This record gives sequence, structure tokens and C-alpha cells, in this order.
Amino acid sequence: MQTELQSRVRSTFESLFLQSPDYITIAPGRINLIGEHTDYSDGFVLPVAIDRTVTIAHSPREDGLLHVFSLDFDDELMVNLGDLKRNYGGWKDYVIGMAWAMMESGLKISGWQGIVAGNIPIGAGLSSSAALEVASGKTFCISSDLNLSATDLAKISRKAEIDWVGVKVGIMDQLISAAAKKDHALLLDCRNLDYEYVAIPNQARLIVLDTMTRRELTSSNYNARHEEVRDSAKILGIGQLRDATPPLIQLNKNNLNPTQYRRIKHVVSENERVKQFVTAMRNNDLFTMGNLINKSHISLRDDFEVSSDELNLIVNIAQRQPGCVGARMMGAGFGGCALALLNNGDVHDFTQTIAKTYHAETGVKPNIFEVFSTHGVNSYSVTEKKTNNN
Repeated sequence: MQTELQSRVRSTFESLFLQSPDYITIAPGRINLIGEHTDYSDGFVLPVAIDRTVTIAHSPREDGLLHVFSLDFDDELMVNLGDLKRNYGGWKDYVIGMAWAMMESGLKISGWQGIVAGNIPIGAGLSSSAALEVASGKTFCISSDLNLSATDLAKISRKAEIDWVGVKVGIMDQLISAAAKKDHALLLDCRNLDYEYVAIPNQARLIVLDTMTRRELTSSNYNARHEEVRDSAKILGIGQLRDATPPLIQLNKNNLNPTQYRRIKHVVSENERVKQFVTAMRNNDLFTMGNLINKSHISLRDDFEVSSDELNLIVNIAQRQPGCVGARMMGAGFGGCALALLNNGDVHDFTQTIAKTYHAETGVKPNIFEVFSTHGVNSYSVTEKKTNNN
């Protein structure tokens, strides 16, 4: 059954192009249960794909033209794949960046025409950009008769965001959008990209707390954190902070300034929390899971310094509510969303109380909603109704 979003992109395609699309492609956003700002240190992360997506209705073209209309931005992109230029800005750079990255990877791609829309809050830390990259990459695969693995699609998507868009991301967001499994989190080793699925306890309720504050990654301190992590690893004499050990940190403590020490402390402790969290998940121990989430927020707030007043406020409000076993800021930080973990709590009362309290203290109405796990990117033929999964 088509969702409202799928029906909307399909009907708009028919109105704009005067024909039915051949395919619908859907790529999910994500939450990250724990393991924040560890992926670009070759660490461990534990994301879950969610039922908020970027969706494209599309048909292949044979003339090398890429023609895409965004419903969310009421904006059109029309470019020849043989003449790609930088700095189109906004959503366009992610789509064009995927075309460039695929060609840079030695793939021969064909054009397509499509309508794109999403229901992932933009700039909120739910990976709307990665979903757009993965959805666009999958669409290029279909138009070009290519069959990429989930890992290869994620690698190309990451290349687009780093080398074309200019944001130094890890690979977590792209890989979960490409490889997710419903009802499971994905335990990812960001060093070798090995991953395994971990079942989400049935009683766990996952609530997104959107503060309605936003940040632009390219103009925030996000890239600065990458530099601090890299420089700290150099001082320790290791390639990545994933390899830092307490004795090694103690040995080099006099060579580290206070900021570098705090950054290392977060990465090392957060990697350990991921491992402990997975054990707790397998034991259906939501209270230990919640305690680890709370500790993660403290570390992100104090040691990695990527939280904000609004994020701290909404996390504190959530942690005080009955049924909430843990809450923390989520994503790159500096604004956006937090995550709350409920133990079969009353979701309606929880969301209403937080919304009312946060609004009273800030004058801003937050966007609070429950999310459910879903599978990774997939496409289906509009005419044949066949599923084409990665």
C-alpha cells in the first residue's frame, strides 16, 4: 500500500511530466541509539532506520539529463550529467554530488527525471541529507542498470557529502539508510564496516524530541570537532581515537590541552557505552539502556561540547517524566533533536507534557513524535509492483 508521501510524489510526477513514473524509491532517515561522534574515529555506532523517509518518483532518461523537482523546496534542478558544476546550493548539491561521486567511482550512469519529497525534519539530526543521497544513488542505479551493495552505495554517498558538499561526515548515516533491517538496530564497526543486527526490545518506545532549533553543518563547529579529534589522535601517536587506551591517554596527558583531553574522554567512553548498550539490549534491560543514554548526553554536553541550551532543557524535561528511562541529544548537535527511551510508557501523556513544559520555558513549540524502525532503501516498479531491494 502506498503511503501519502508516495502518492504525492507520484501524482506530482504525472502532472509535471504527463506520464506515470516507472519507479518509486524510498530511503529512510535514522535515529542513533548511542555512539555519537564516534564514527569518524573508526568507532562503534548503533543506529536505527525510522519511518520518516525521502521518496522519489522517477523514470530513466537516455539523453544524459538529470531533471528533478523538489516538492519540499518548490525548486527545480535540470543539469546535463556531462557538465556538472558545484555550488548549486541546498538539496541540489546532494543530488548532483551523488552523480559526481558515482562517476568518480568509475560507474557509468544515465540520467533520470523525478519528483522528490520527504517527511524527515530537515537539519534536525535525523539524517535527511543521507537519505536524499541514498535515495538519489539508488535512483541512479535503476536508471543506469547498476547493482550496488548497501556498503558500496553508502561509501559513494559519503564521498558525495565529504568531497562535493563539504561536510566531513562518518559513514553511519548513509549505511543505516542503505542497509537497515526492520525491528533491529545496526551495530556498526566504522573501521572495517562490519555490522550486525541487534533486535530492539519489544517494550522500547523511541520518541524524537525536536527542539525546532537548527544548525547548518557546513557553518557550525561540526568540522572543527573532526579537526580536534584528528589532532588529539596525532598527539597520542595513533591513527584514530578508537585505539586510545587509558594508559596511553595518561602517558600523554601533559601533552594534551584541556579541550583535547575532553574530546578523547568522550570518544573512548562513548565507544564503551555502545558495547554495554548492546549487551543490555540483548538482555532486554531497558533501565541499563536508559542509564547509558543519560551518561551519553552528559558526555556530549560536557566533554564534546556539542549540545545546546534547548537540547539540555528538553532532555532534562524528558528525564523527569514517568516511564522515561533515558534521554540524550542526538546527531551532530548544536541544535536539532534529542531522543527519549520509554519503557512502555504512555506516549501521548509523555509528549504532551514535554511539549507544554518546553513551550512554557522557551516560547517555542517543539515537534515530538514516536518513531518506528523500518528497512533500508528500496524501490518498486509502479507498473509491475515488484520490489527491488539493495
